[in-house]
Amino acid sequence: MADTDLRQRIAELEAQLEAQHAAAQHEMQQFTYTVSHDLRAPLRHIVAYAQLVQEDAGDQLSTDVQGFLATITDSAKHMSVMLDALMELSRVGTTPMQVGAVVLHDVLQDVLASVVDGLRQRHPQREVRWTVTGDASAVQADAALLRLALEQVLGNACKFAHPGARSEIVVSTALGDGVVHLTVQDKGVGFNPLLVDKLFQPFARLHTSRQFEGLGMGLAKTRKALGRMGGAVAI
Repeated sequence: MADTDLRQRIAELEAQLEAQHAAAQHEMQQFTYTVSHDLRAPLRHIVAYAQLVQEDAGDQLSTDVQGFLATITDSAKHMSVMLDALMELSRVGTTPMQVGAVVLHDVLQDVLASVVDGLRQRHPQREVRWTVTGDASAVQADAALLRLALEQVLGNACKFAHPGARSEIVVSTALGDGVVHLTVQDKGVGFNPLLVDKLFQPFARLHTSRQFEGLGMGLAKTRKALGRMGGAVAI
């Protein structure tokens, strides 16, 4: 087979693989969207009827039974929040991209200020200090997806700090082989390195909700957002 024919055949195979991948990704996104919508109606019924029982028969119910109904209602509402998170993850994978030059340093400073301000409003006693170093040149990216990824990672750096300790965040950027490497370092509570792969799965949590709030979707959205732009994330 001539070199020209071989290159053409390879290009055809790569195009087929890319089309198959895109089709599978679209099918999964449609599945997530459909399931999220179809499950909302029964959830609303569960919450509504549990509340009706509480209102109409509350005085006749024991304290334990009232507690059971409250648990049913709270669990249904929590599942609704989880469905909202699935919808958000699906939108990250389906929203149209507008790739262009984005000044990374400017986006970093803006996101950090927003994340830290939000943390201080929720936890006024927390002290946060951050440093941004490295190249301030532009990158080719979708501005909204890049901002989303940075919000999740920098939000985690603030959230998973040691309780009562000052949060110290160092963000550095470097250019190598035409690729921008961005590193976020913090003095957080850490995690079990044997479970690192779990961190990027939807609803993955290595700490209890009592320790830290959230659903465990941040890094899943980060990986999907960066993956769509040809990037990657590791921890």
